[in-house]
Amino acid sequence: MVGRMERQTVSTSSASCSPSAASSSSSSSCGGRKRPDILNMIRSAACLNSSSTDTGKGRSKQSSTKVTHGFHLVEGKSGHDMEDYHVAEYKCDKNHELGLFAIFDGHLGDRVPSYLRANLFSNILKEPLFWTDPQEAIKNAYGSTNKYILENAKQLGPGGSTAVTAIVVDGKDMWIANVGDSRAVLCERGAANQITVDHEPHISNERQRIEQQGGFVTTFPAMSLA
Repeated sequence: MVGRMERQTVSTSSASCSPSAASSSSSSSCGGRKRPDILNMIRSAACLNSSSTDTGKGRSKQSSTKVTHGFHLVEGKSGHDMEDYHVAEYKCDKNHELGLFAIFDGHLGDRVPSYLRANLFSNILKEPLFWTDPQEAIKNAYGSTNKYILENAKQLGPGGSTAVTAIVVDGKDMWIANVGDSRAVLCERGAANQITVDHEPHISNERQRIEQQGGFVTTFPAMSLA
């Protein structure tokens, strides 16, 4: 699902995190060049970063419409290390300020969500259509990223990940996309509104899509597996 929303004010929150690309919350200025954190880049490439609980907040710097965000990371009771990542940061591209927010909920390992944390937004912004047809660009980037993960399963392992991303352009337009059951919720005037559709295997259309592509759905107590 990819969609656009126009808002005069946007407040975004994200949660959950894990290894190889560190959780981050940062701001960048469109007028200057920020020196990269070389040590963190090396740690990320070598899968040396680890997931942990964290809390933070930030705000946009350049847009006339200010955007604020917050995040809170909580480790579950599953008995294994956290396998989730989040993104909450601002960057500039072609003289526009972009707020980049995401949750990647890993399953059976952290390599796929950590890869998504490091690459999905870059792949989206590299799409030639991003500034003229963002919806198509985001769909293309999701597809090409998924294709890379499937083709490199030996290196990335047997696991997978959900993805829900939000790109806020100059504090005014927000493009949201998701795969899996991680959910985007927009809070407006005190009301929380779900704005993405969960891809759950017990939903008839989703089950049909899985089976048409050669997969299957089986039910265990308290869960469905696809």
